[in-house]
Amino acid sequence: MVNRRQFVYSATASVIALGRGPAAFAAEYDLIIKGGRIVDPSLHVNAILDLAITGGRIASIDNNIDADAVEVIDATGKLVVPGLLDVHSHYARDDEGPRICLSDGVTGWVDAGSEGADQIDDMVAIARAAPQPARVLLNIGREGILPNGDTHELALADVEAAKAAIARHRDYVIGVKARLTEGVAADDIEVLRRAQEVATFFNLPLMIHMGQTASPFSVLVEQLKPGDIVTHMLAPPPNAIIDNDGQIFPEVLAARRRGVWFDVANGRTGHLLWDTFDRIMDAGFWPDTISTDGNTTSRNAASVIDFPNVMSKFLNFGMSIDQVVARATLNASRVFPLFRDRGTLNVGAPADVAILELREGRFEFVDNYENLRVGRQRLFPYETVLEGRRVPRA
Repeated sequence: MVNRRQFVYSATASVIALGRGPAAFAAEYDLIIKGGRIVDPSLHVNAILDLAITGGRIASIDNNIDADAVEVIDATGKLVVPGLLDVHSHYARDDEGPRICLSDGVTGWVDAGSEGADQIDDMVAIARAAPQPARVLLNIGREGILPNGDTHELALADVEAAKAAIARHRDYVIGVKARLTEGVAADDIEVLRRAQEVATFFNLPLMIHMGQTASPFSVLVEQLKPGDIVTHMLAPPPNAIIDNDGQIFPEVLAARRRGVWFDVANGRTGHLLWDTFDRIMDAGFWPDTISTDGNTTSRNAASVIDFPNVMSKFLNFGMSIDQVVARATLNASRVFPLFRDRGTLNVGAPADVAILELREGRFEFVDNYENLRVGRQRLFPYETVLEGRRVPRA
């Protein structure tokens, strides 16, 4: 028999349950991104679709997903692309780097040799604490990037010190970096040989910083193995990847055929000149990956600003949006094993998403020599989703 107190409790509970209505039931998805143009080269998709996420992974891509979600992002008029992967950055220079680039759509990054063996612990600590997947390349110069040159004294290219540093941080050091510009390296051929010795010992890729080297690039590139990376590929002469007639050196073509990657790394000084940009693009030797060579101060540098701005240079001067996105996502995911399950919006993949705004108008783009060009389109960061969660803007 139900007493008065039990009856009142039961009736009240029923009213509360009825009052909740549909909200009493769990939402089908954690997040739905609605109405955006999904551009995903990995899926050969460029269409207005909805994207649903649950449990930190992509759950569905479809027309007009009509389901309950904890959160909805209206992406109408925006581009929805896989999270951007910056394979040449310097975000491990300080603690703010990872957070700043994340709000620009960068959901994975590699620091390209900010530090060498002597300060590797500091660089790895920042990568470990980053909200997004992050790893580092060890500078063959044991003191890292130096104003007067990383290996201006050949003794700084210390093979044994580099090996010991990598062995200590084998989980976070995923490659070796050698800056070979004349004045940075005392002997570019020998510095490259030592860097390759270290990289090969651990079966890691080597990234070389080219442009304005003492030795012809056609000689340097022959020392690279499959999986190695040439960065600053648009650097002007002397010793660019093109000859005086604008032809790509045969040794460069051979390197690409054997699996060497060619990366942009826009940067600030000496890495991109519009005239050289045109000649290389016109020759049909397009980059495998687009990267920033950026750090926490890049937003104040007109030549960089952010990753979407660097992508916009190629969108205005040679590539389609699908081709540009591929070089910031899909292609980048193939360079380092860290990113193999990223760079895609395929169902089941980690839900890392960059929502970008593509604006039409008059936009100025600057090379590394203060030469200005005007384009009619520019990409701007709008929202970032990391592992299924919306990221606050920095």
